Amino acid sequence: MLKMILTSRVYEAAVETPLEESPSLSALLGNRVLLKREDLQPVFSFKLRGAYNKIAHLATEDRAKGVIAASAGNHAQGVAFAADRLGIEATIVMPVTTPQIKVEAVRKRGAEVVLHGDSYSDAAERCQQIQQQSGKVYIHPFDDDLVIAGQGTIADEIMRQSRGEIHSVFVPVGGGGLISGVGSYFKALDPSIRVIGVEPFDSDAMYRSLEMGKRTHLESVGIFADGVAVRDVGKRTFEFCRNCVDEIIRVDTDEICSAIRDNYQATRSIVEPAGALALAGLKRYVRSRQVQGETLVAINSGANMNFERLRYVAERTLIGEKQEALFAVSIPETPGALRRFCQEVLAERNVTEFNYRLSGRQQAHIFVGIAVGGEQGRWDLAQELQELGYTAIDLTDNELAKTHIRYMVGGKSVQATQEVLYRFWFPERPGALGRFLETMGANWNISLFHYRMQGGDYGRVLIGMEIPAREKEALTAFLAQLGYRYVEETTNPAYPLFL
Repeated sequence: MLKMILTSRVYEAAVETPLEESPSLSALLGNRVLLKREDLQPVFSFKLRGAYNKIAHLATEDRAKGVIAASAGNHAQGVAFAADRLGIEATIVMPVTTPQIKVEAVRKRGAEVVLHGDSYSDAAERCQQIQQQSGKVYIHPFDDDLVIAGQGTIADEIMRQSRGEIHSVFVPVGGGGLISGVGSYFKALDPSIRVIGVEPFDSDAMYRSLEMGKRTHLESVGIFADGVAVRDVGKRTFEFCRNCVDEIIRVDTDEICSAIRDNYQATRSIVEPAGALALAGLKRYVRSRQVQGETLVAINSGANMNFERLRYVAERTLIGEKQEALFAVSIPETPGALRRFCQEVLAERNVTEFNYRLSGRQQAHIFVGIAVGGEQGRWDLAQELQELGYTAIDLTDNELAKTHIRYMVGGKSVQATQEVLYRFWFPERPGALGRFLETMGANWNISLFHYRMQGGDYGRVLIGMEIPAREKEALTAFLAQLGYRYVEETTNPAYPLFL
């Protein structure tokens, strides 16, 4: 693989991106932090390297057939750019849910776009059908040696630009193409450099595969960091990772949002969620291992961010930074109780959110966000609430509370009986919300419904339905055939308090 990396043809299209030291992050984390700026590629992503290297090595007869790929984002733009540069016809199959800005970016490169299905899996299936009918050459997004070699040129640049003074390199992981190339290069030239992959907790196919010692299929993947939302890692990439990856670190959505903000403050560039993975993993690594005085590299892999998602990112950043805690606090429903709570608990603290509505005559429930100085501040606040005699539930890590309830406090209904609660994800496309609501309302009475556009490829819905106990089995069967990803939240402790 080393020879393939060194003889790669990526620089006919890609550029050598800078390796920038971040003084602010270095001071914050107590280590020398370097950012590899792959967000500065012509297509704002590292994917151009592998796609171009693969297509540039095609034989003349294969070039004449044209190329085809399935992608909802960066690989699509890389293939389209490479094919346009080499004068080759390209077809890209993309899900109907792909944001229009990405579709137009591919079309502007001269590629034919075929929109099919709601997910990448649907698009990949259609891509395979077209490939078999047309004879076009399929360009795999990660499980191909030439693609892997193209991505590996990033490591060659890092080695030269840093003069080899590196302790650890953090690499975002989806299918494994990038980390396979980067890891192969470093382990061949300097095995002492730690190669650390970073995945979201809800899209951790490589972590689980390495842990099990075999490729492991994920039934579902997270939707936030869509650039790494892969159910199956590659056969080739799995073998490479077994040999050249030191460990995989997993991070949550809030940590990714925090890393997006950190990257913006350091570079004034807004990376996409997958592009911020490496920095999120670097931060977790430093804080969990108490690492000091080392040189650490994070690969900013891409910046194809939908503008509409920034609101969601901003909302989750404080929690990701451990600077905000969310609590449900119960107080007596008596005159002066609310004022007493504010005087005892909030007087010397910054309040980020405060929600209260009369719902009973005996007890009141408050949903409150409070600025805290890190994880210890959160624990100290919980302890203080207990010592003051308040019943409090920490909702900082409660996804139902963060995504829905904080926007719905005061929504209790004495009329709703035998209610069950579910969170759903559905493909975000024109008319999708109406169709979802129409489908769900066809059989049972809907007693609660909350949806808030978050700028991603999938919409998130909270729905309550009045279901007699004898019909629960029928509901379960209905949801199974419906095909949407869902989680039941009826037993979530925040539900009876606020909804």
